[in-house]
Amino acid sequence: MNRSRGRKQSGRRPLRAFMAIAIVAVIILGGYLAYSLFQSDENAPGKQPGQSADGGSNNGKNGTGENGQDGNGESSGDKDGNKDGTQVNPTEALEADVTEADVSKMYDTVIAGGRVINPETKLDQEGLNVGIIDGKIGVITAKSLQGKRVIDAKGLIVSPGFIDNLSYDPNPLGVWQKIGDGVTANIAMHGGTSTPSKWYSYYERNHTPVNFGASYFYTQARNQFKLSRYAAANSSQIAELRTQAEKALNDGALGISFSLEYVPGIEAAEIVPLMELAEEYNVPVYFHGRYSDAEEPGTELEGTQELVDYAEKTGAAVHIDHINSTGGTFSMKEALAIIDKARAKGFDITACTYPYDYWGTYLNSARFDTGWQDRFRITYKDLQIAGTTERLTQQTFSMYQKQGKLAVAYAIPPQAVIDAFKEPYVMIGSDAILEPGFNNHPRASGTFARTIGLYVREQKVMSLMDGIAKLSLLPAQRLEKQAPALKKKGRLAKGMDADIVIFDYNTISDRSTVEHPDLMSAGINYVMLAGQVALDNGKLNKKVHVGEPIRSHFDRVNEMAGTLQWEDKSYPLVSYNSAAYVDLAALSEHNYGVTWDKLTHTYNLSEKSKSSDPAVVPPTQSPSKGELMLDRGYTAKSGKLSTAVVSIGKRAFVPISYLQGIGLQAENDGDVWTIQ
Repeated sequence: MNRSRGRKQSGRRPLRAFMAIAIVAVIILGGYLAYSLFQSDENAPGKQPGQSADGGSNNGKNGTGENGQDGNGESSGDKDGNKDGTQVNPTEALEADVTEADVSKMYDTVIAGGRVINPETKLDQEGLNVGIIDGKIGVITAKSLQGKRVIDAKGLIVSPGFIDNLSYDPNPLGVWQKIGDGVTANIAMHGGTSTPSKWYSYYERNHTPVNFGASYFYTQARNQFKLSRYAAANSSQIAELRTQAEKALNDGALGISFSLEYVPGIEAAEIVPLMELAEEYNVPVYFHGRYSDAEEPGTELEGTQELVDYAEKTGAAVHIDHINSTGGTFSMKEALAIIDKARAKGFDITACTYPYDYWGTYLNSARFDTGWQDRFRITYKDLQIAGTTERLTQQTFSMYQKQGKLAVAYAIPPQAVIDAFKEPYVMIGSDAILEPGFNNHPRASGTFARTIGLYVREQKVMSLMDGIAKLSLLPAQRLEKQAPALKKKGRLAKGMDADIVIFDYNTISDRSTVEHPDLMSAGINYVMLAGQVALDNGKLNKKVHVGEPIRSHFDRVNEMAGTLQWEDKSYPLVSYNSAAYVDLAALSEHNYGVTWDKLTHTYNLSEKSKSSDPAVVPPTQSPSKGELMLDRGYTAKSGKLSTAVVSIGKRAFVPISYLQGIGLQAENDGDVWTIQ
């Protein structure tokens, strides 16, 4: 029995040893996984190139691994992939575009060794060098570069310059606060001007340091008729305002803007004709909605639904200003659901928010009409005069209301801001610029740094890639269809404007407060405009005044660019961007099906098909001279091959090269092309 017990014990020793080793291995593995989990923040500086968000290798692919967004918040899809649907590594694509001449050149400035983020391609790579020459980005590469000046960006984020598309006139005080907050383009789409020709000329003469642009501000324009804020315009006044708005667009206005809450007399009869004009010219309409409260009569959800209804009625693009304070304050998820439903139908609706849970406006505005306490669920003590520590009482409210003082109202649930940030089509806009006397909300100085510091780094509401997109790329894409200058901004890539922000991810933060709205943001080291350093190692360089106007531009049909002969028919050609275009409906007359998909804004082509949407006009008919030629973001697609479409009225035109791409033998003899 003793011998038997001895055999059993000796048999257990190796088993126990094995179990001990296994336990140790499990502990080590568990520790590694826990370490990986808590060290997986893709935003953290020092993250190794090629490391994915879960801490593992992604075979050299960099960045967050999240989908990019276009100006409407949609997935950019094929922009980051090959035509066969395979994905492109942003870093490999970057280096593939670098030539020997790019590397050997002497640059005006080199930004060396930074973590470069380009939200358009989803490039997120440490250790890159950016060569800047003649105000443009000449190259981005890991290879060494030579520069007359070298900025050491090791450990810093190199980002596209921020674009504030919900600002006001670029006054001499406020623009420098914007630069201190990383802003390189100040666009007055909340407010704006009724006379853009004079407006642009004024700021060009004054050599504004930031890039600048503005909307046609309908709410201001109607003041010429001396209408009260509660009075509606009559039919002749509306017709005159529409005529003025069309002139304003041709003079450079980037869109049309309304402030319905501040002038509640503006009714649908005034709005719809302007919306129809905006749709015709392919520009967005920016709205400060009609209601900002949750109490009847007139709730914030009714106000949001009103704006969506205008988009659906007219087809015009709509942008909802500061949805956190007007339109979704107390019912953000419901407001976003209204927008989502319309977007799912193919309508172009976006919104913006600012990163604060308190709003600010003038006490003599319509927002403070009788009953404001119930509408906003606040009392006098929730109001504070900007630039002071003073909270209000019934007596001081009455006094300051007569003086038209600006006050902030602590009236926004913090979760409303977070919910808005999470939507891919919601971008950032400050709704402020610092005025003399420091008379404004702290968002005038701190919006952009606060977005990164608080909502990306601290609260992790969104990734750094998405945060930067909301501050730069999305605002550019919202307006760029008719503003060519913005197609060169909001991105970091070869050939783009050198409007750049360099910041420390660990320290970037807002410093401005209600009491001191003039305090400049922290953690932003450099701001470049057209390659000139306007914020140099944290200090403003007020010698830099290189801001350029950002205007709308409209191409129009001029002379015909020739004809396309196809069997027994002759189709007129138009010239766009130095290429010949033909009406897409011509294909439907030659055994191609052409059908429109409203949801994707795509004309789908199918060979040997008679199933086509009816042509608006016969494709053999020439467009009229002077008709608008617009890039509405529509595409034509045949299999995996797609091309951008040029819209002329309701007609869609595609380049001759696209016909060749789908297999048609198109040859030209001077101005005459022939399909063989």
